[in-house]
This record gives sequence, C-alpha cells and structure tokens, in this order.
Amino acid sequence: MKIDPSRALLRHTVATLAYRAEKALRGAPARFGDFVVAPGTRTPAQILAHMGDLFDGALWMAKGKQVWRDSPPLEWDAEVKRFFSTVEAFDAHLESSAVLGATVERLFQGPIADSLTHTGQLSMLRRLAGKPVKGESYAKADIAAGVIGRAQAAPRVEFD
Repeated sequence: MKIDPSRALLRHTVATLAYRAEKALRGAPARFGDFVVAPGTRTPAQILAHMGDLFDGALWMAKGKQVWRDSPPLEWDAEVKRFFSTVEAFDAHLESSAVLGATVERLFQGPIADSLTHTGQLSMLRRLAGKPVKGESYAKADIAAGVIGRAQAAPRVEFD
C-alpha cells in the first residue's frame, strides 16, 4: 500500500500533539482539573473535555460526517483517559486504508490546530497553578506516528 505523504504528516502532527499534551498533563498538581485562573475562564478539565470533543469530531469528519458533541468534563483522570482514547481512535482511522471524508488540510486547520492551541493553554495553566512544565527542545524529542497514548518517550533535552 502506498502511503499518502500528507496523511503521514498528519499522523506525525497528531503524535506531536499527543506528546506535548501528555507532557502538559503529566505530574499535574492535585485538583488541577478544577483550577480557575479568572472568573469566566475554562478550567483545565473543561479544556481537556473540549479537546476530546475535537478529536471525536475529527474522527467523524474523517468518516465524512459532521457530528459535534459538547461534553461536560468528567473527573480529571477519566477525562485524561477519554482524551487519549479519542486521539487513538482518530489516529487508527488515519492509519487505516479508509478513504478520508475530509481533506487532510481541513482536519489540520480545524480540530488539530485547535487542540495544539489548547495544549499550550494547559501548559500555561500549569505554570499559573504553581507546577510549571519544563521547557524542551521538541525538535530533538522522540516523536513517531502511532505513538499517541500516555506512554511517551522521556524528554531528551529539557531546560528550566
């Protein structure tokens, strides 16, 4: 089977997002999911629930349908698990030989780019919550398509 280069890049992008999201979530302080930075802002749990909805919606887009669910956040550990499950399901569809019902560009510019933004928000909220995520030279990180769960490679070059 010939691998579509744009689909391969999209899978690597999803793996990059999973790596960065896992880093933002790993070692989060107790009650981080409920952290409120200011009235009217989303909590980390609400952001993560939205990210899970984005990947659930991305899977529907990839299957050629427009389906959106606005899920209320679960308990923090369950929400983290749900997020990675939705990423895994989306990546499995990308890995399959199924025809995509949306272009790679649309999948990237919508749910994936949005999730990258929200991953940055989670990292910023970690700093505001008093438990910052260490910086890293992400260009040197071990990131590979298909490695999209909680079990990510250890950082190679971190800095404070």
